[in-house]
Amino acid sequence: MANRITTENYIADNSIFRVGSVIEVIGQAVKVRIDTGKNTSSILYKGDIIQNISVGGYVKIKKDFEEIIGKIEGELIKENKDNSQKNYTNNKDKINRILNIKILGYLENGKFERGIKELPLIENTCFLITKEEFNNIHQFVDSKDKPIKIGQLEFDDGVDISLGINKLFASHIGIFGNTGSGKSYTLAKIYRQLFKEYKNNEKFINNAKFIVIDFNGEYIEDAIIDNKNKAIYSLNTYNQGDRIPLSEKDLVNVELISIFADATEKTQKPFISRTIKFYKKIAESGDPIDYFKNILKKQLIKILLMTLKDKAYTLFDYVQIILDTEEQNLRPEWQNTHSCFIGTNYTITESDIKKLPIYKLIDNYNFPLNAISKLIHFLYLQLIFDIYNDKAQNEHISPAINKLISKQHYIEKILNTTESTQDIFGKNNVAVINFKDIDEVEIKKTLPLVVVKRLYEEHKKNNVDKSKSLHIIVDEAHNILSSNSDRESKEWKDYRLETFEEIIKEGR
Repeated sequence: MANRITTENYIADNSIFRVGSVIEVIGQAVKVRIDTGKNTSSILYKGDIIQNISVGGYVKIKKDFEEIIGKIEGELIKENKDNSQKNYTNNKDKINRILNIKILGYLENGKFERGIKELPLIENTCFLITKEEFNNIHQFVDSKDKPIKIGQLEFDDGVDISLGINKLFASHIGIFGNTGSGKSYTLAKIYRQLFKEYKNNEKFINNAKFIVIDFNGEYIEDAIIDNKNKAIYSLNTYNQGDRIPLSEKDLVNVELISIFADATEKTQKPFISRTIKFYKKIAESGDPIDYFKNILKKQLIKILLMTLKDKAYTLFDYVQIILDTEEQNLRPEWQNTHSCFIGTNYTITESDIKKLPIYKLIDNYNFPLNAISKLIHFLYLQLIFDIYNDKAQNEHISPAINKLISKQHYIEKILNTTESTQDIFGKNNVAVINFKDIDEVEIKKTLPLVVVKRLYEEHKKNNVDKSKSLHIIVDEAHNILSSNSDRESKEWKDYRLETFEEIIKEGR
């Protein structure tokens, strides 16, 4: 019986599947001369239609007991110049059909392995592959892994393509292609199949988190997973939309505030850096609000005792901005106080100043609830200090603060710093941030960086036992990973790219 099977296999190999022999080997590039009579488009064997040799197809080259798999990348014909064959029966015998083949891997115990174990030799026989071998080549799942089906081969509808969950989602994934080629659809298909398999698995929900950065609003509907199973943040700078919970610590960042303020590298950015150091110093004190008020009182006393009238007026106005006096209709009264003392010959003391309404109002001051407004107050206080001590000039620094103020309403529309302890995922393990209705290019580039960096650092801190995973999904990633940008400084671009590079390299 065994001999009969061996004989049938031998006959099938040599009469049906054999296509030619190797005539040239240069590294992974192999040339095979096709036997005459092997030019039909397909072969019918045991009820299955087997595609004959064609560009894009696969072949098997036998070298002793090794079975080497290659892909046909092209073909050509050459005239047969063998002088010993002078009597050709027809014109077909005068030419040789040559295949250009690239070695992909080999079969070992019926399983396809990528890479090169052996290279063929001249005159090794080349065969068509069976349907079973074809399926093995397109099998990407280890025996110990769980598969998810993502589709079928375009020209072979009967061949399913499955990927191993552990191997696929524990590594980096990049999907590349031209516009309209189906990148977003493929991405959504992969993750939808994953959630279809595990969305009711409690361990999966608790231990695996997925954050989706969505620039075109393609994932806010039922893509990937039903809306009821994911947190959605549809940001909007036109009207009030959702707001992302973000802590002051994450927002008060030199690079982030510098890009929001369009800060110059040599003058304004160092000023912002000094302010943030001052901000953190006060935040770490035992009583931040009292610390801030005491410094503001000391600066006010110095301002009212100045002899340089114009400079004093400017600094006094900044004190009023911090205290938001215009809303309380106290500005006229203070203006009178201002003109009575600043730059005059009146002899006044600190005791006189402490009796003034503006000084007393400092006692009632409290930090704004919004982190950006609070930071702007710190910027003004730092500017008062720097101008008074001749460390900065008003005309050099104030444009950066004004630029930040002009973007304040955008930032407050999309960030919620008053509820920063709120988990961005809520009760779900999937969160989608939709940037479709964001018209500020800087926000589209900076906010994903802030959110992803925060989640990544929290994950590293809290995942000591490596039992949890964080998956960062960025559709249209060129929006934040492109190195071609004329709208940002080189330093900010480098910071943005280096941060994502760190996450990509260290993330596993």
